[in-house]
Amino acid sequence: MHDFPYEITNWIGGSPTPESASHFTKHNPATGGPTCRVIRSGEADVNAAVESARQAFAAWSATTPVRRGEILHAICMGLREQRERVARVVALETGKNMKSALGETDAAIALGLFFAGEGQRLYGRTTTSGTPCKSAMTIRRPIGIAGLIIAANTPIANVAWKVFPALICGNTAVLKAAEDTPATAWVFAEIAQAAGLPAGVLNVIQGIGPEAGRALVAHPAVDVVSFTGSTRAGREIAESAGRRLARVSLELGGKNPLIVCDDADLDNAAHWIIQSAFSNAGQRCAAASRVICFESVYETLKAKLLARAAALKVGPTDADDYGPVVNERQLTNILAAIDRARADGATVLCGGTRLDDAGYYIAPTFIEGANPHAEISTCELFGPVACLYRVPDFAAALAMANDSPYGLTACIHTRSVHRAQEFIERVQAGVVVVNAGTFGSEPHMPFGGMKQSGNGSREPGTEALDVYSTLKDVYVTHDPAQL
Repeated sequence: MHDFPYEITNWIGGSPTPESASHFTKHNPATGGPTCRVIRSGEADVNAAVESARQAFAAWSATTPVRRGEILHAICMGLREQRERVARVVALETGKNMKSALGETDAAIALGLFFAGEGQRLYGRTTTSGTPCKSAMTIRRPIGIAGLIIAANTPIANVAWKVFPALICGNTAVLKAAEDTPATAWVFAEIAQAAGLPAGVLNVIQGIGPEAGRALVAHPAVDVVSFTGSTRAGREIAESAGRRLARVSLELGGKNPLIVCDDADLDNAAHWIIQSAFSNAGQRCAAASRVICFESVYETLKAKLLARAAALKVGPTDADDYGPVVNERQLTNILAAIDRARADGATVLCGGTRLDDAGYYIAPTFIEGANPHAEISTCELFGPVACLYRVPDFAAALAMANDSPYGLTACIHTRSVHRAQEFIERVQAGVVVVNAGTFGSEPHMPFGGMKQSGNGSREPGTEALDVYSTLKDVYVTHDPAQL
């Protein structure tokens, strides 16, 4: 049995759609070879998916939240039962090894279980009234149809991140799969259908962002749009959805600082810098791409980082530390940005080159001497590249950390509780970490940023319920004379 069909179709109204003459080829990042053909959806396909979601909304929104949670729990059990299959699909589509793909699948299951449990809560609140014989409360209600657009870096986790909170709130959904990971979304839809999710509650559209994604965002029946991806695309989505006042949740890019103070455990700092900069081939919006180090320990830390980077193994097996970037276009753009940094006077300390003529592998790259306002310092590359910067003290480090168009994650390594607490209070980031890495999100915790890293919304955690539900004020009065 194949893990997925060679022709990846849309999933509308509870079943895969017929094959289409319009398609594109998906390539395996580990080898450069083709893996499948993918339907190239257009406006008509999006319209069909939205109509399917519209028809399913009344029954799904009327289903009790507890029952919705039971169905989502069944989907999680289906993911767990097919854990190996899902991970194989993720590994094939992204080029990451099975160990990483299995970990990502487990994270998706954990997140799904958290939101399945929210069906037993979905808390509003009760409060008091200033009027005698009157009570006041709020209740959550679904918004309608959710348009969900995801990135390819952690595909099954990204599917879970958006689908589970959207559905537990009673919305129906149209998921625009990332064009680089179409099969992961297709397999999820198949598992959800087998687990008992009613037809039309979740519809999956394949295709190119400017075609299928843009049509989904612009559709007048889509009530809430949630997008994870580039800041450039996020701006366009906000403008399009804003014209009709649709709710929008944007989780965008990052150029995340990791500060190393003169009192830090340098071995621990070096370990977490390597993990934060290079795991998943640097394809994390939370990756540490700006390492800001006190002058007094800079050379020592640099030597430790270069030694660790030289020991990294790059490839698709479980013996390797990270795999390829997701497509050749991304590889070309990253290498071009490194070349421009070198031409601007920065020094490439290690890496900066392609490692394989077939797969899309980039050597782990550290750069020093870049201007803090240069392109390499301010633009998200989404690859295994990090820049090192020298600063004299904490004040300069904090100022450099905040001198960025982004504000997603930030980290400091120090033994001083005073420095750590001041950093927590003053750094401009939605996620702050002390003495570890810049990445990592737990299902019950909100994730998101400020400035160009998003529009202030938070997913997942219970805060995601505020994205996918609306609050209804309820007032009940009674008359004691009628007892």
